[in-house]
Amino acid sequence: MKLTSLIFTAALALLPLQLHADGRSIIVLDASGSMWGQIDGRAKLEIAREALNDVLQSIPADTELGLIAYGHREKGSCADIELIVPPAAGTAQAISDAAANLQFLGKTPLSDAVRQAASELRSTEEKATVILITDGIETCNADPCALGTELEASGVDFTAHVVGFGLTEEEGQQVACLATNTGGQYLTAADLKGLTMALQSVVIEAAPVPEAEPAPPAPLQVNFAPTALLAPGIAKPEDNSSVAWEIHAINADGSTGERLTTEYNDPKIYFEPGTYRLITTLDTVTQESDLTLTADSLAAPEIILNAARVILHPKASEGAEVSDAAALNFTTTSGIDTTSYGTTRLYLPAGDVTLIGTIGTANVTETLTLSAGQQLERDVIIASGIAVVDAYYAEGLLMENTQHSVEIFEAKKSIDGTRKSLTTSYGPASTFELSAGDYVAVVSQGAAVAEAPFTVKTGESVNVSVILNAGILAVTAPGANSIEVFEAKADINGYRKQVGFDYATEQSFTLPEGDYVIEAVQGEMKAEGQASVKKGERTEVTVAQP
Repeated sequence: MKLTSLIFTAALALLPLQLHADGRSIIVLDASGSMWGQIDGRAKLEIAREALNDVLQSIPADTELGLIAYGHREKGSCADIELIVPPAAGTAQAISDAAANLQFLGKTPLSDAVRQAASELRSTEEKATVILITDGIETCNADPCALGTELEASGVDFTAHVVGFGLTEEEGQQVACLATNTGGQYLTAADLKGLTMALQSVVIEAAPVPEAEPAPPAPLQVNFAPTALLAPGIAKPEDNSSVAWEIHAINADGSTGERLTTEYNDPKIYFEPGTYRLITTLDTVTQESDLTLTADSLAAPEIILNAARVILHPKASEGAEVSDAAALNFTTTSGIDTTSYGTTRLYLPAGDVTLIGTIGTANVTETLTLSAGQQLERDVIIASGIAVVDAYYAEGLLMENTQHSVEIFEAKKSIDGTRKSLTTSYGPASTFELSAGDYVAVVSQGAAVAEAPFTVKTGESVNVSVILNAGILAVTAPGANSIEVFEAKADINGYRKQVGFDYATEQSFTLPEGDYVIEAVQGEMKAEGQASVKKGERTEVTVAQP
């Protein structure tokens, strides 16, 4: 007789299944707590009950069939295994009713359940076949591998086939040996259809039927499964970057046509058969290739990107913290031009890449010579220091809450006596990141201008004070259209230098210490006043029309 033992520990999603009446069989049903897990929104125990009922309705009436369940009476017990329906003919309804009333509670004593099923069938000393379908692994300190070896050595013609439903590779290895140690097959299934096909495969082998016309092969579910490699044999590291796979049509003239779809990372899809252009992109790296897909074969191209992985940490000096404000610009002769900030993780094509690192006005340029498959991680030192510039009306009197300009010049003058301007900021505590060297800070507020030289050292910070020796002239001119301020002293031609102007009746002017003339204009009339400005002081003047 043919002996068949079915173990349902995952969602037993079966098409009507023909169990032949030429042998005694035992169904070992997993009633452990894991059966409350869901597949497509349904508890696995519900799927198992429904599938079991469908199977039982389709078997011949003379099939000798029994039922063992485990994990259905106690939580946490590894001894909770029970022969509920002894193997006999005509037990289909009894088994279906028993399964419908089981409580799914306990652990998974997988190995002992298989051992008990084998023991129940061994009295006949005839060939026995077990088909194990499991979504979990042994939880009762037993070894399925050792059990397979033991049953194979027992003298009984025993074979186990194992279908791993939704198991990880590591979990599958823990139960696959039950099949291999008894000469059986280990198959994997990830969904209802895959489980059905796998189960049909092993059941057909375990219970052969009269020869029939071979069924046509099932259509492929996947015909495109590409892999991206940095170099031959070198896979892309696991990180948060994405490989993009664009499938394009090919125009009649051979050029790249319309984009049809974009997939990411490790796609496994079915795409309409045909010839396409595949554009593979990883950060700045792109490869093009032509791809032919068919309905009956899997295309699994390995795309060699000829790329390197680069991780760079920009710093102002050795041992400094990474500068998040640092910009790293990468260019190549092939047209790549991309910029990142702070710590940079990037894939770049093999070959020479020009790197320009910038912190403030400090910069460094170097050439990265990269090889395919290389993984480069290091610091980029953009030698620089920090200057913090504050302006003062007079010694000890900080210019707060103003928008005075702070312009940084190179200290060295050109041949015509001018200095090169590097950068400008505004307000108190203006901060600049500069290369090591000598500089001049020039502060302007109104007509007051002053400068101070300073030196920047790599990895250090310097505070720069610029004293304007200036004060505030506050003018009130009732009814005036405009207020104009001149230096009191005229030049050799009798002209006074204008140092302030505004269309207003009240205005404040920041001026160097000294004497000034004020003109308030109202239509055709002018009123004049005088004022002396002292550094660090406020002078208030009213200019009234006669």
